[in-house]
Amino acid sequence: TLRTEERQRLARERREEREKQHAAKETQILEKERKAKLQYEKQLEERQRKLKEQKQKEEQRRAAVEEKRKQKIEEEKERYEAVMHRTLERNQRLETRQKRWSWGGSVTPDSESKTALLYAAGKRSTSTANLKQTEAVVNKRLSSSAALLNASDRTRRSQLSPLDSSIISRLLAPTQASLARSKSAATLSAD
Repeated sequence: TLRTEERQRLARERREEREKQHAAKETQILEKERKAKLQYEKQLEERQRKLKEQKQKEEQRRAAVEEKRKQKIEEEKERYEAVMHRTLERNQRLETRQKRWSWGGSVTPDSESKTALLYAAGKRSTSTANLKQTEAVVNKRLSSSAALLNASDRTRRSQLSPLDSSIISRLLAPTQASLARSKSAATLSAD
């Protein structure tokens, strides 16, 4: 009985020892798992933080690019408006200059033809010989005036600056137009 009791006691002690070792192993395993879980969570948080920072940087970069694009569009719009404004001012100055140097502003084809018709109606009563004589005189005057204008124009232009030359050309243009109108009126009345 003593031997069996001793055996049972030893067996119990071995069993208890095994259970203690088993419990210690389980505790170690649980501790390792807990540490691994903490490490994983830490890495996950770190990764999420980095992703968030990267996303913020990307959004800031995108916002900066968008702002730069808007600013460029605004600058181009301002430049375009300035060019349009300058062009409009230049056109208005040119129109004002042309009106200033022309006789009575621009002559429309209707007013020109009405003037010619009135002139022709007023002169219908004159004889054909007088009309031919008038036409010959007008043609002679036109050719001599044109020759004088061209000769004097050439000499003057050679002495003048390009700006003065263009102003004189504009001043002469209505005179030549007037001569051409009187020639066409004479031709109409002759017909």
